[in-house]
Amino acid sequence: MFTIVKFVLFTFVNMEETVLFKQLFSDYNSFKNQEISGRYIRQTDIQSLLDDLGKEFLLKKIGESVLGKPIHSIQFGNGPVKIFAWSQMHGNESTTTKAVFDLLSYVSKYKDEALVKSLLEKCSFCIIPILNPDGAEAYTRVNANYVDLNRDAQDLSQPESRILRKIFDDFNPNYCLNLHDQRTIFSAGNKAEPAVLSFLAPSMDKDRQIFPSRIKSMQLITKIASDLSGLLPNRIGRYDDAFNINCTGDTFQSTQTPTILFEAGHFPEDYNREETRKYVFLALISVLKAIIEKSFKEIDHIDYQRIPENEKLFHDIILRDVKTENGVVDIAIQYKEAIKGGKFLFLPVIEKITPKITKFAHKEVFCENKKIEVNEENKLTENVIVNKIVLNGVELLLKCE
Repeated sequence: MFTIVKFVLFTFVNMEETVLFKQLFSDYNSFKNQEISGRYIRQTDIQSLLDDLGKEFLLKKIGESVLGKPIHSIQFGNGPVKIFAWSQMHGNESTTTKAVFDLLSYVSKYKDEALVKSLLEKCSFCIIPILNPDGAEAYTRVNANYVDLNRDAQDLSQPESRILRKIFDDFNPNYCLNLHDQRTIFSAGNKAEPAVLSFLAPSMDKDRQIFPSRIKSMQLITKIASDLSGLLPNRIGRYDDAFNINCTGDTFQSTQTPTILFEAGHFPEDYNREETRKYVFLALISVLKAIIEKSFKEIDHIDYQRIPENEKLFHDIILRDVKTENGVVDIAIQYKEAIKGGKFLFLPVIEKITPKITKFAHKEVFCENKKIEVNEENKLTENVIVNKIVLNGVELLLKCE
C-alpha cells in the first residue's frame, strides 16, 4: 500500500508548485488572521472581521438563524468561474472558518500579486463563513432546533438550509466547497498517521456513478493531495463515498455541480487546530489555482481512489499495561469538547477498558504493570470524566492545548 500512496501523491508534483506551497507555508504568519483562534468561533468573534473587510469584498446579510442571528455572505472577484463555499454548517467545526479568513487576508494583502490578480479576474466567489451561528454559539453540530443541517438538504426544514439552497440557486456556482472538521479518531489509511486533511468527491446517486462533473471533483482533490504531499506526507485521507441524498454535498453534486468536501483533522499536539488551519488554507489555494489554470484536467481521476481511505484507528490517549484487580488492561481516553461558563474545555473521558487495545493513540503512556488511581479511586469505570489520574504516586497531565 505504501508504494501506491507514494505514487499518487508525487506523480503530479512539479518544482514550480512545490516552491509556491513551501513559500506560502513559510510566509503564513504574515497573512494569517491573528484575530481569531482556537476551537470556539462564534458570530460575535467574526463580526468585527466582517465589518472591517476591505473594499474588494462585498458583505451581505443573507438571512437569519432560528434564534435570529445574522448569516452573511462575502462576495469578491469579477470572473466568469463561480465558486461557492460555506463553513460551520456544523457549529462545532470551526477550523475551516479560520482558514477562510486567512484566505481573505491573503487576498487583501496580495491583491496586486499575480496569483491573486488571476483569481480575482477569472473567478467570482461567494463564501458563507458561518452558516449555523446558533450551533456555533452553543458549540453543537446541530442548529437550535436540534437538526443536522447536513442531513436537511432535501427537506429544507430549517431556515439555515433554505438560505444555503437559495444562495446555491441564485449564485449558480461552477464549483462548491463544503467545509468541515473531523474528529481526532481518523487515520489516513491503516497506518499510525492522523488524517490532518481529508476530502471527498460526493456521490451523485446510490450506484456511485462517475459522471463528468464528479470526475472534476476527483481530479481537484488529487491535485490538492499532490500539491501538499511534501508538506503533509501520509496525512491526507479520503472519505467513504456512500450516497445520502439528504447530505448537502451529495445533493449539490447530483445537480452536476462539482463539489468537494473538506475535512480539517488533527495535527499532532494541535488540539486547537492552529496548525491544521494552515494546511486548510494551502488546500484552498491549491484547489483555486488548479481551477483557474485548469491544471487538474491533466490528472487521471482514478488516482483519487488511491488516496488512502479514512479509518477510525485513533484514540486521544491510551494508557498501556495498567494493573487492576481484574488483571492488566489498556485504557483508552477520548477528549470530549464542551462549553462551560462560556469557556471551551477538553474533558478527558474513559472510553474503553480492555486487556489489549490495538488502535493507535495521539499520546501513549506505558504504565509498566503499575496501578493507577482515577479521581482518587482504585476502581476503573468506562464513560467517566477524568479529573485526576495518579500513576505510582505521580499525577499524569491530561490537559491538551
